[in-house]
Amino acid sequence: MEDTTPYFSNDAIVFGIIMLTLGFVFYTSSIKEGFWKVFYRFIPAVLMCYLLPAIFNSLGIIDAETSKVYYIASRYLLPASLVLMTLSIDLKAIFNLGPKALIMFLTGTIGIIIGGPLAILLISFISPDIVGGVGPDAVWRGLSTLAGSWIGGGANQAAMLEIFKYNPDKYGGMVLVDIVVANLWMALLLIGIEKSKKIDNWLQADTSAIEDLKERVSSYSAGVVRNPTTTDIMVMLSIAFVTVGIAHWGASGISSYLNNFEIFNDQSSALSSFTSKFFWMVTITTIIGILLSFTKAKQYEGAGASKIGSVFIYILVASIGMKMDLGLIFENPGLIAIGLVWMTIHAILLIGVAKLIKAPYFFLAVGSQANVGGAASAPVVAAAFHPSLATVGVLLAVMGYVVGTYGALLCTWLMEIAS
Repeated sequence: MEDTTPYFSNDAIVFGIIMLTLGFVFYTSSIKEGFWKVFYRFIPAVLMCYLLPAIFNSLGIIDAETSKVYYIASRYLLPASLVLMTLSIDLKAIFNLGPKALIMFLTGTIGIIIGGPLAILLISFISPDIVGGVGPDAVWRGLSTLAGSWIGGGANQAAMLEIFKYNPDKYGGMVLVDIVVANLWMALLLIGIEKSKKIDNWLQADTSAIEDLKERVSSYSAGVVRNPTTTDIMVMLSIAFVTVGIAHWGASGISSYLNNFEIFNDQSSALSSFTSKFFWMVTITTIIGILLSFTKAKQYEGAGASKIGSVFIYILVASIGMKMDLGLIFENPGLIAIGLVWMTIHAILLIGVAKLIKAPYFFLAVGSQANVGGAASAPVVAAAFHPSLATVGVLLAVMGYVVGTYGALLCTWLMEIAS
């Protein structure tokens, strides 16, 4: 039996490797001459923050399955980063972004809904066995969990598993497709961020509203900028992690309360995703951040609030990359092929609509990740454009939770017909 124990299983060491990776990438990307200048011209720094931990995981140096680093990053550092980056948010400027963000989000949702059945039809022409199966082993039942994950998130995925009763012994294969395909797609989106100006030119996109939002936040930050004292740093961390505590407390309470009602407690109900603690944690954090943006706490942007938030986001980026095992791509090629075709249809539809309505690449990337990645990665992609945009990713991801189960149900019924 193959030994799958990672070389480093102590999380203190794993976290040290993550921080070494981030330090290496940020230092080398700051060198503006020689080899590293050429290297980062072609390979975005944010992609390296994501890819290097994936390589370490694939080589067995570290293992996301046994590590708690991703859990800590997503449950503690993500909400902390969201509140710090939301302090300086300009709600009026966000509303001025217009309807294109919502249109691209809904386009991404439709891309997942129609992508599943179309992928089944296309793959069935090549190898019908891949999309076959009867009863609990029917592949379309398993793919329903992908639809739930890629429109909403983990809670919606669990709801689909409960509703359509896919064989639990084969469920691991669907989780594999989810991890491989979703992470490959996120990597491509991160690559595109470095080329966003060229992409926007090709799309003939009007980016003035996005640039206005960046400019407003940057101008405000410049107006209140100061050299942060130890007190400033302690107050900012206090704001961040007190909010994390409140969000966890509130999420636990709301989730427990909703579980008292059968319509929410029943995993086969489309409303069961609202019992997700993660959903409420992100929602409460965002609300607190927005409320604080109307108080004097907003001035801490001048002391570097969004910079600290960005540090937490990059730790999350690296921990997400840690979950990717590049070797798994070849483990179940048939199912991976369905996932890749499915995601390609999602991407083609997004690109087509973006070109049609002249939507910026930012809306395409964040609209997609709000579906496929959810609240854990949508703000990551948004913040990679600019820290002030992280809230846009969160707001769209929250919508993904709302429509996730219903969209996945429609997708699954279409996949059943296609099968």
